[in-house]
Amino acid sequence: MTIFEPEATQGKRLYIQEVSVRDGFQIEPTFVPTDQKVALIDALSRTGLAKIEVTSFTSPKAIPNLADAEAVMSRIQRVPGVVYAALVPNVRGCERALSCGADEINVFMSASEGHSRANLRMTREQSLREFERIVQEVNGQAALNASLSTAFGCPFDGQVPAGQVLHIVQRLVDMGFEAVTLCDTTGMANPAQVYQLCSSVLKRWPALTVAAHFHNTRGMGLANVLAALSAGIDRFDASLGGLGGCPFAPGASGNVCTEDLVHMVDAMGYDTGVDLAMLLELARTLPDIVGHDVPGQVMKAGPYTRRWPLPDGA
Repeated sequence: MTIFEPEATQGKRLYIQEVSVRDGFQIEPTFVPTDQKVALIDALSRTGLAKIEVTSFTSPKAIPNLADAEAVMSRIQRVPGVVYAALVPNVRGCERALSCGADEINVFMSASEGHSRANLRMTREQSLREFERIVQEVNGQAALNASLSTAFGCPFDGQVPAGQVLHIVQRLVDMGFEAVTLCDTTGMANPAQVYQLCSSVLKRWPALTVAAHFHNTRGMGLANVLAALSAGIDRFDASLGGLGGCPFAPGASGNVCTEDLVHMVDAMGYDTGVDLAMLLELARTLPDIVGHDVPGQVMKAGPYTRRWPLPDGA
């Protein structure tokens, strides 16, 4: 059975995890006001998304657009059933996120040495040691997720061997992590590679909750989603309007677009629990918020169910 057979898709639950207000806004050239961030998160909370990554508790000097992390996390109106996550780079960031009541602490490191040094100014081994300290700090106060950047390729080191990724995942499992996100930070992945790596991770650690995070830098974002679906992944990060990109990864343009992803899997028969019409309405507000056009396509063309009147004389 493949993902294209009705028996494989009808009603199967997928979990969509929104990252626009963190991954999207962090790279914007102008600061998005706190009030607008809070209003957008509150609106997104009512669309049926499984998780919203609210902000990152990092250095304001490194990511000035997220300098209001405490204010945003403290002011949002939480909807039951939605997980409100925070990205943290170190123990200090973890302490700040916990003090604001984050439901999930999402730590991140790179699968490649080059990106680790560029992004975090640490080696991979130093990141793993920091993770151990964060696990001790959290101590059951919130859920824990580890995001593994450049899992499918690095703009500095090139190809990242699958064995290298699997070794890091094993280290994470040994620390006690029960959830991991495999991230294609600069859109270097291809569907065959995605299927192979995701299949390997799910086969080796069947109890591990695994999500996928793709960028559409080279136009393969949704194709890679299909490959991950084929491997058995049912959780996907996505960004409203296709906003996003890593400030420390050359060429890392926008994430897979949330409404485009939901539109595709809904059309295939999957159950996301997400209200596509509400997402599209919010996506159309983004150009006014960020001051420029955004990559999302369905917000411009309308869903496949859209119908037009026949032209006169037809």
